[in-house]
Amino acid sequence: MSVAAKSRGSQSEDGRRRRSEASREKIVAAMLALVREGVVAPGAEAVAERAKVGLRTVFRHFENMDGLYREMNVLMEREILPLFQAPYAGRTWREKLAELLARRAEIFERIMQVKIAADVHRHHSAFLRAESRRIVKYQRAALEALLPADIARERPLLEALDLTLSFESWRRLRQEQKLSRQQAQVVVTDMVGRLIAK
Repeated sequence: MSVAAKSRGSQSEDGRRRRSEASREKIVAAMLALVREGVVAPGAEAVAERAKVGLRTVFRHFENMDGLYREMNVLMEREILPLFQAPYAGRTWREKLAELLARRAEIFERIMQVKIAADVHRHHSAFLRAESRRIVKYQRAALEALLPADIARERPLLEALDLTLSFESWRRLRQEQKLSRQQAQVVVTDMVGRLIAK
């Protein structure tokens, strides 16, 4: 085979790879958009229509669901990590705790539908199970880092604060108890205030 032919073959292969990657990105973005609209388990047809790709392309990429969940997670992290990691403006630990509460309300609102869908599929996805454990651990570490040592060591109090400030509590208030975002934030603020009142 001539050098020119090899080069054309290589360019053709690179083109196919780029098209495949672009299709996958469209599929991931389409799945994420549908989930955010409340579709817990988007069907291949709906994803294909939203992504503007062929159904066969969707099925080819759907073979590895963990890979798609992983890529959806990357998009979500890109959006919410800056909120998680921004430095606190408050000087006292109580001011910082109030900021943490407000940030979590914002983050939980953004991830609500995606997290609900992930929890539905978690039983058959090793990635989603691991990711759920990682998020819980990360949130707890963030809470412990701003609490005074005596409160962080008081195990029942720490556990109560961790639960109060969790996504699960927020979802319960917003969905099952049908509170507005503002009402839910008032309730969580009140619960935290009662727990740390001294």
